[in-house]
Amino acid sequence: MSLLYSPLKLRELTLPNRIVVSPMCQYHSVEGMANDWHLVHLGSRAVGGAGLVFTEAAAVSPEGRISPDDLGIWSDKHIEPLKRITSFIHAQGSISGIQLAHAGRKASTAPPWEGRHQVDANNRGWQTVAPSPIPFNKDDSLPKELSIDDIHRVVNSFADAAERSVKAGFDTIEIHAAHGYLINQFMSPLTNKRTDAYGGSFENRVRLLIEVTQAIRKIIPKEMPLFVRISVHEWAEGGHTIEDSVEVAKLLKEIGVDLIDCSSGGVVRDQHVIVEKNYQVPFAAQIKKEVNIATGAVGLITEGAQAEEILETGKADLIFMGREMLRNPYFAMREAEKIGAQIKWTKQYERGRP
Repeated sequence: MSLLYSPLKLRELTLPNRIVVSPMCQYHSVEGMANDWHLVHLGSRAVGGAGLVFTEAAAVSPEGRISPDDLGIWSDKHIEPLKRITSFIHAQGSISGIQLAHAGRKASTAPPWEGRHQVDANNRGWQTVAPSPIPFNKDDSLPKELSIDDIHRVVNSFADAAERSVKAGFDTIEIHAAHGYLINQFMSPLTNKRTDAYGGSFENRVRLLIEVTQAIRKIIPKEMPLFVRISVHEWAEGGHTIEDSVEVAKLLKEIGVDLIDCSSGGVVRDQHVIVEKNYQVPFAAQIKKEVNIATGAVGLITEGAQAEEILETGKADLIFMGREMLRNPYFAMREAEKIGAQIKWTKQYERGRP
């Protein structure tokens, strides 16, 4: 029996298979609102058979967006357009997930096709914020250092966004604490130079993540699983290490996190990433083994047989796929045929089945 196409139960939620559409920015929202693009983009992956379909990073506040065109969930008006999407995903037999995020100093940027440079107030931009006033790019404006009161507001904005996510019909939530965005900025000694309760020691640097997690866990139903994406390795001297990430995962497990989504990098420009097939899978394997928590593997996973091997060897519990899902939204249906697994095709597409 194929593990890739077997169900996985997390709390009271059962995923129909282990294939996950990873959060991928679309840069196609106005004032953070989901629209027809998101319905078709996410809905087609559900039609294609993916077990769990995540939205792109949804900003918990306007200034938390990566770009002015990012998805958001900072107000109640965002709920109904998202509920339309979750309803469609559910109708296809898939599970819906939302990733909650705040970009911090990496906010207020142009979309990739416009160069990803920082944009100012004259170009729909805004003042960025961070744990310390250190810009990501040398030509960026200085981010504003968050005060303690500001930090408390950030925590509250994540909790409020989680409450809206439940109302919008999402089955699970992922906290984005990776890729150099705000929570990761607090966690990393490379970007956090504070001397108060949110900086300095490891315990202080992970405090924001712990508080956000506790606030969300308190808000959402107890039967709803909670994921956290972390940059397990920062690929930069003096940065967060795999050993640090194991300790982070232990803390998160204690406060009700059900799965660690294991990515890496993104916190500083000067990183030295060794990119190759399965290059991030060992991170998922080590955290799964040492912490005894479910993990997700991500990065350059492009084939069903490759994903199957990761699961069979116990390196991870879920396979998160990004770029391959952009190329092939029907990955789950097509790869099942290749590895001899069974998956239900939507009745409208049955006549196209090999």
